[in-house]
Amino acid sequence: MKAEQTTLEYAGRVIRVTTDEVVLPNGHRTRLEVVHHPGGAAAVAVDAEQRVCLLRQYRYVADGWLWELPAGKLEPHEPPLATAQRELIEEAGVRARHWRSLGVSLPSPGVFTERLHLFLATGLEPAPPAHEHAEVIEVHWVALAQACRWALTGEIADGKTALGLLRAQHMSTAQ
Repeated sequence: MKAEQTTLEYAGRVIRVTTDEVVLPNGHRTRLEVVHHPGGAAAVAVDAEQRVCLLRQYRYVADGWLWELPAGKLEPHEPPLATAQRELIEEAGVRARHWRSLGVSLPSPGVFTERLHLFLATGLEPAPPAHEHAEVIEVHWVALAQACRWALTGEIADGKTALGLLRAQHMSTAQ
């Protein structure tokens, strides 16, 4: 669907906000506020002992610490897999020899254009990390089964992380 008219409300470093006038499939005309985000990619890195890399990361907007997968924003013209590979090295200090897609997640499709690409990373080896100054991160290795339980009980509240873990576990048991 294409907007009949778009008004730019805000443009920042990462996002743009527009008000779009659209005609919905049922013929209803409405104005929608849309947050445009370049998208991102996340890595579910699983080692030979079936442990997954989880980051305990401070998030100001969430008012505290969250368990998350290594992930980041797509850079202009950067393929999602390259983003996941880059972020795994920068945030977790590991690289992977094998990558498989776990599909896409839409974090909040009622307002955000953001698409998060999820990948399973295996065949891990150490690499030099490169945390950004604005990142407060602890790297942890947790049994994949335990991390999936945390996703189901709410200990892990981040949507991309919960979905990525459950898809990775499903992929590993379906083989």
